[in-house]
Amino acid sequence: MPDPRQSDLYEHDPLAGAAASGSPGTSPSEQVEVDPSLYLHPQTLARLGTFELRAKMIVEGISSGWHRSPFQGFSVEFAQHRPYVPGDDIRRLDWKVYARTDRLQIKQTHQETTLDLIVMVDSSGSMSYGSRSFEDASGEGKKTSLDGRSNWSKYDHATAVAAALSYITLHQGDRAGLIVYADEVRASVRRSSSQGTWRQIVGALSMHPLALENRSRPTAIARAMDQALASVSNRCLIALVSDFFMDLGELEDAVARLRHRRHDVIAFQILDRAELEFDFTEPAPFEGLEEEGRIKLDPRAIRDSYLELIKEHISRTEKIFRGAGYDYQLLSTHDWLGPPMAAFVARRNAILKRSKYA
Repeated sequence: MPDPRQSDLYEHDPLAGAAASGSPGTSPSEQVEVDPSLYLHPQTLARLGTFELRAKMIVEGISSGWHRSPFQGFSVEFAQHRPYVPGDDIRRLDWKVYARTDRLQIKQTHQETTLDLIVMVDSSGSMSYGSRSFEDASGEGKKTSLDGRSNWSKYDHATAVAAALSYITLHQGDRAGLIVYADEVRASVRRSSSQGTWRQIVGALSMHPLALENRSRPTAIARAMDQALASVSNRCLIALVSDFFMDLGELEDAVARLRHRRHDVIAFQILDRAELEFDFTEPAPFEGLEEEGRIKLDPRAIRDSYLELIKEHISRTEKIFRGAGYDYQLLSTHDWLGPPMAAFVARRNAILKRSKYA
């Protein structure tokens, strides 16, 4: 296992990232078949499979009687009929149904009745840090990762989160897609509800860290966000999975763009227990994971200041998302994923259900 003392948490401002340029991301053309249980235990999937993941704008549309459609534009793929409600666009009435039944019915399309989930996973250099053993965290107890690591990184935990969210979405018949980003979009899986999409997502996530050129990349979330949303014309539920070790001003701008385009967002901040507790005791070199270099220091001398900084960073990150009306969840790589994910989805759906009938 890599020396856990080699952390990305050594700088005077340890919580910031820098932008850099790179080659544009592409959809993975070659993928190995990856067993999802490498990241998620089957019992975890069984528990998550009983939950539904809903977007706020869909609930808002239902609760308002669809007076104002929460989607822009129209899909050509028919889904179902629903009764006409005063205020609906009469151009969407199905006059053939009216002629047969003398009832006013509105034609709904799949764009109006399904959820589109886009999971955006941070693959920047800081996400490669991890102090938990892979064997302890792996769903099937494998001793090493596909690329031979014995440590369970934040990226591995983010992969498990993305796989869980995608599984819930596809299990309920909706569409899921993936964006892997760092300084820009590095890989993607197109949104789909088709059979095999989940394994494509897991495969893309598993293959990404294997390439040496994908390591040590800094984060440029604004650029990655612009690239990811360039071809998105409808409103989606976007899940951001990251440690958010980046410039928070840039993050705030990116969140503001999502809010302006009326997307729904859920944010998962993934941190290692060592980053949360900073329980190092001996002087040692601390190495930046995004090409910042190495510095030797006594962690006991800076522990109090560091804990104050990390607490402030987490608080500011949560405030950015909640201030925009979005959901936020902090996850530790040393916690099992099933219970916090199930609790998060249940709590979110309970809040949306209350708002629907308020």
